[in-house]
Amino acid sequence: MTKQTLPGMRGLQHFGLTVPNLKDAVDFFVDVLGCEPYFRFGAFKFDDDWMKEHLNVHPRAEIKDFQMVRCGNGTNLEIFEYSAPEQKRQPPLNSDVGGHHLAFYVDDMDAAVAFLKSKNVRVLGEPSTFTEGPATGLTWVYFLTPWGLQLEMVSFPNGMAYGEAQQRLLWDPRFPAL
Repeated sequence: MTKQTLPGMRGLQHFGLTVPNLKDAVDFFVDVLGCEPYFRFGAFKFDDDWMKEHLNVHPRAEIKDFQMVRCGNGTNLEIFEYSAPEQKRQPPLNSDVGGHHLAFYVDDMDAAVAFLKSKNVRVLGEPSTFTEGPATGLTWVYFLTPWGLQLEMVSFPNGMAYGEAQQRLLWDPRFPAL
């Protein structure tokens, strides 16, 4: 039996995030994390059921504006500011269905944590390092955006243990051609 997959799939092109304020969010990703701003789309609003049919949101939902940013040698972020009837304003926790986080690779965890703290970014605890299992060598720590989105920093300058037994490694921002 032949395994069927999505025809022509090459990789992840972007993540979409909804934020409470587009300008503040883009400023955080650009000024604090070092992402690069790209184009803005402008408002998206329809009087029919287009939003429900195409985006699975309330038919009267409106995208006030959205913007693409690129974060180093990795995927892009499509940052949205919506308004919608019955809109939930609290981001989900990782433990909630639909919970999520974005992980940013850094070369020097200590310097990155110190930098975030100098910008008054809430870092959750101290960095942790895996010493057993397939992620041995990975150091990580979570931090929060000003609006409560969970983000993570990871570093594994000498790789992770799982790579010793693999022919093909997970995508790694240190080696974009892999």
